[in-house]
Amino acid sequence: MVSLLGRLAPLALRLRGSKRMFTDPQRTLDRIAYLTEHPQDFTPPSSLDREVRITRREFDGWTVYDVSPLDEAGIAASTPKNRAVYLHGGCYCFEITAFHWKLIAQLVRDSGTTITVPIMPLAPHGTASVVVDKVATLTQSLIADVGAAHVSVLGDSSGGGLALATAMAVRDRHPEPLRSINLMAPWLDVRGTDPMLQKIAPSDPWLAVPGTKAAGALYRAELEETDWRVSPLFGDFTGLGPITVISGTRDIVYADALRMIPAARAAGVQVNTIVGEGMIHVYPLLPLRESAPARDAMARAIS
Repeated sequence: MVSLLGRLAPLALRLRGSKRMFTDPQRTLDRIAYLTEHPQDFTPPSSLDREVRITRREFDGWTVYDVSPLDEAGIAASTPKNRAVYLHGGCYCFEITAFHWKLIAQLVRDSGTTITVPIMPLAPHGTASVVVDKVATLTQSLIADVGAAHVSVLGDSSGGGLALATAMAVRDRHPEPLRSINLMAPWLDVRGTDPMLQKIAPSDPWLAVPGTKAAGALYRAELEETDWRVSPLFGDFTGLGPITVISGTRDIVYADALRMIPAARAAGVQVNTIVGEGMIHVYPLLPLRESAPARDAMARAIS
């Protein structure tokens, strides 16, 4: 049975009117335009300083945070061997949130892994052809330090799509597969044409195709909708490291996950699946009972 909080989450989203913005593409574009003029804060919550060590640096013009574990005395532990890159969701247009930071801190604590978090330029300023290339270069810099066998990528929603595209880009530059690829509710096809979307959409209290498609168009810019950097569902899965894919059934991007799993397996990729029955989009970001198995799976994969 779905937990009480799991049942209340969809109701809260509906009462908040979260889906209303995505049912009308103009509302989505208006919100993006407003946030372009009034950027959201991306800094980690100061409360996390008691749980993890957070350092800020610059990487080729981007702000990047490295989140590392503390030892039992609350002192920064020696540099962990395993590293990971976390890519936040938000339709490529919305900023990282406190929910993302809290999940990242928990994964660091549970896995003993240092997680690198790039603050990527958001669409329309940040577009796929630039963002994928630079995230791949950032990931390569970690590989140069510890080797691909100790480097993972993680992402939620649009960040999940970016994580898969990054893994493909890194694979094309470096023959050794990454330690793991972790995709939470990944958005893998910006076209929004899968017939299953229409079946899922009425039960999704958050997302709708018109708005997400409008946001995706800003991110893809000059690229085609089926370009693997935009819609990695159409990319080559050959030679990728093991994939963990997590998705709730009340989430329109669940359709993308269902198409990706057989495609990856057909290419010889090991795929671990976690399906949250009755769960909403990116449910592991929320403090739900159902979130624990997904969070545990990601921590195991990167450690």
